Amino acid sequence: MKAVVYEQYGGPERLRLADVPTPRPAAGQVLVKVAATSINLSDWESLRGSPFYSRLGGLRAPRRHVLGSDIAGTVEAVGADVTGFAPGDEVYADNLALMGGFAQYAVVPERELARKPAELTFTQVSTIPQAGAIALQGTSLAAPGRRVLVNGAGGGSGTFAIQLAKRLGAHVTAVDNEHKLDFMRSLGADEVVDYRREDFTRGRERYDLILDLVAHRSVFAYRRALAPGGRYRCVGGTVRSLLRVLTVGAAAGVATGRSLGVLVVKTGPAQFEPLAERCVAGEVAVHVDRTVGLDGVAEALAHVGEGRALGKVVVTP
Repeated sequence: MKAVVYEQYGGPERLRLADVPTPRPAAGQVLVKVAATSINLSDWESLRGSPFYSRLGGLRAPRRHVLGSDIAGTVEAVGADVTGFAPGDEVYADNLALMGGFAQYAVVPERELARKPAELTFTQVSTIPQAGAIALQGTSLAAPGRRVLVNGAGGGSGTFAIQLAKRLGAHVTAVDNEHKLDFMRSLGADEVVDYRREDFTRGRERYDLILDLVAHRSVFAYRRALAPGGRYRCVGGTVRSLLRVLTVGAAAGVATGRSLGVLVVKTGPAQFEPLAERCVAGEVAVHVDRTVGLDGVAEALAHVGEGRALGKVVVTP
């Protein structure tokens, strides 16, 4: 089969399109013929081996040589003990542990799979698992009268988070670069901020909930931006930033009646299927920046990693 592989950490130049053996499903696993795989920031981090936690699967070299976790496709074969799926079933999953989506076939544990809603395309459902779980859990406390800020709101998780927070009745401020301001307004953001021109932590506005998808400021800046009783949660960021949030930030928050911490994202179908249901109902829209073939993965990963994508980028083998 064709797959985009890499053997060393680095930039997009490390990637190459190659012929590799088609994987075989072990017990409890399913072989999926990939129809679409969306790109997440975690793919960019795993390619570069940075932040350092992205090397947990291999300190000096990647253990998994094919990236891509948000997979959608058709079941090709099943391993022993698989009872919930059969060849021909249309499925999707966040295959973060095994990856392998930037290829024609991928092996996925049965427990990670969900059935694709007939109303959504493979491209659409591939955008949902990882980004959807983050957005659902990160905005769960949004409510009427609450002021919510999403930092890094123009990317995959952010586009869902804006819409979900608005559906819950919150006043939403979306932060990203100047090229995404109109896009974020179109998603329903009440206010938009270009982070290159304005530091939201130094404004007069205070927020009840901050979902930070690109954490890099000091914990004291984040605390300053929170209203009394407010909650700040970050997803990703440098190891240094995460450690400061978990230690200094947590202590500083408690001392001032605010909560600062890292969003520990639960995974699995139960965490992302509710968003797919909302997409089917027309309550939340999927926004795809572009689709590319396997030969366009390197450029597409850079497009996402450098923060240029409006919504999600999808690979269709």
